[in-house]
Order: sequence, then C-alpha cells, then structure tokens
Amino acid sequence: MNKRKQTMDIQTLKQYIEKTANWIVTAKHIVVFTGAGISTASGLPDFRGPDGVWTRRDKGLPPPQTKVPRNKIKPNTGHYAIVELEKLGRLQFLISQNVDGFHIDSGFPLEKLAELHGNTNLMLCLSCNKKYTKKQIGWNERIHGKGYRTSAKLSGQPRCPKCKGRIISSIVNFGDPLPESDLKLSVEHAQKLCDLFIVLGSSLVVTPAATMVAYAKNRGACIIINNKGETPYDNMADLLVPCPINDFFPPVVRRVKQLLGNKNN
Repeated sequence: MNKRKQTMDIQTLKQYIEKTANWIVTAKHIVVFTGAGISTASGLPDFRGPDGVWTRRDKGLPPPQTKVPRNKIKPNTGHYAIVELEKLGRLQFLISQNVDGFHIDSGFPLEKLAELHGNTNLMLCLSCNKKYTKKQIGWNERIHGKGYRTSAKLSGQPRCPKCKGRIISSIVNFGDPLPESDLKLSVEHAQKLCDLFIVLGSSLVVTPAATMVAYAKNRGACIIINNKGETPYDNMADLLVPCPINDFFPPVVRRVKQLLGNKNN
C-alpha cells in the first residue's frame, strides 16, 4: 500500500519513473486502464476533477468549455506513449473508459483495446455487434439523430450492411449495458493474466469498469495509479503518482526503451 502524496517534487517523480520503468521491463502481462484525465492535455475536460463535467453539473453550472476548437482536438503525448509501449512488446491490453476515440486515432491496435463506454465515432449493430464508422454506413446526425440505445427509431436510419440489424451509437449512457465482448476481454486480462496494472487519469468511481483494479489486485498484480485526485482504490495501489500524466508516463516509456536497449546489448 502506498499513501498518496499531496505534492510531488522533481526528485520523487524521477524515482517513481525509474521504479515504474523497471516494473514494466520485468512484468509478464501489463494492462493499462485510461480515464478522462489522459485526454485533458488534448483540450477535453475531465468529469470529476475540480472543473469537471459532473463536478460543474452538481454545482448547477454549465459544462466547461473546451480549451481548443473541437475540430482541432487530437491525441496527445500520453496516448502516443501507450502506443509506443505496445510496439515495444510490453503492453498486452488497454482498457479505456473514454469515448473520444483518441486511442484508435493514435494508432493503438483494435484487437488489444476495450472501450467499455463506447466510442463517439463508432456505431454498433445490435444484432451482430459489428462496429462501423458513421461515414461507412452513411449516418448523419442531423438527419438520423444521435442513435442512442434509448432514442426513438427514426425513419430512414441506416441498417447494418452485414445483417440488416438495427444500428445504434456505441456510446454507453447511464443505465445501458456495457459492450459484452469488451467487458469479457477486460475481465479476462485483469483477473486471469495481469501482473502489472497501470491506471492513467481515472477517478475510478464508475463501475463496473473501475472494478478491473480489484480484479487485478486480487490476482496479485502490482497496481500503479497515476491520477491527480484521490480514488476509491488508492489503498490497493503499490504506487500512487499524483501528477499530470504527461509528466510521468511518456518519460516512463522513454526510460523503458533505454532499459530494454541496455538489456539487449
């Protein structure tokens, strides 16, 4: 167990980077879990931070404004560091609560990704579970609506090209079931395979997604939580890193590359 520090000096951060890099090099099956905090550096607001979407809602305030125009928001260094770690052969699976699609945009392989809360860019067939981009099936929100599971069916909405089933948004709203295949894979990797579980930017209050931490811990995995605010799983963490993700994780991956290079020489 590791107590959460209120502030982090440069020397402590360097120590945490070195420790994490060494754990990554020696681990057999690594799972990364991301929340909204990884996308704040891209300009998107988080949900439960001091100025988050739900924090402001609970105070009766309007949603926070994005820091950059929506059409210019893109993956940041944190997303690409995850891609780099996978390319190094050190990351076996990525679980994300985010719906922004940045992991796919950054080039992370789909077969190693579970988006538990859906993807704003993808539509889903309710019959065969195949996913499509809106462009692929000709979905126009101005004509066909958002297409949420609970939305009324509108005349002329595109059907699944494969099985003619009903197409809905892949976004998981409150009360909707999580995507079965993504959830199954997440549980399998966390509960049966993982020996190092790294949380990046999640308050870990939304279940069942957050329970992946407990699954991994119960298996005996080492837990790292990189999140500015406290989480309900802090007492399970072997390392708590309360600083911006891009101050911690990209340097970790750079150090991993150095260690692997030295190991191979």
